[in-house]
Amino acid sequence: MGNDLYSVEQVAEQLGLHVRTVRSYVRDGRLKAVKIGKQYRISRADLAALTGEPAVANTGRRRAEASSIVEIDGIDVAAASRLTTVLTAGAQSRRDSPEPLRIQTIHDEERSRMKIVILGGLTDTADIMRMVDDLLDSANGLIGEQR
Repeated sequence: MGNDLYSVEQVAEQLGLHVRTVRSYVRDGRLKAVKIGKQYRISRADLAALTGEPAVANTGRRRAEASSIVEIDGIDVAAASRLTTVLTAGAQSRRDSPEPLRIQTIHDEERSRMKIVILGGLTDTADIMRMVDDLLDSANGLIGEQR
């Protein structure tokens, strides 16, 4: 357990910060810490959360992530906006998934083109891709008759 907890001084040294800055992070709640006696101790996972490093749990299972870019031609601003809303809601509803699902969209009005960038686990990404395919089906009327 000695390597799993860091002192404020050790964290300050690792991050290149002043000790007072690290203490203020702890007091402000930006950095989780436990108080042992009169000193704070910061866990490796909490330090990783502060610095944005992904916490990789060794579950014995391999981790795989997909990055996909979907380009849709012939889509107007209103349809792109509706599609973005539905996809964002679909990604947010997957909170029980261990891997975050990230979706970014951009619409080029001059070219009537939309790009969707999807980053996430393989299953979640595949589900979102199927959702895009279903939403582009002109029979559902959600995004109009364009395809």
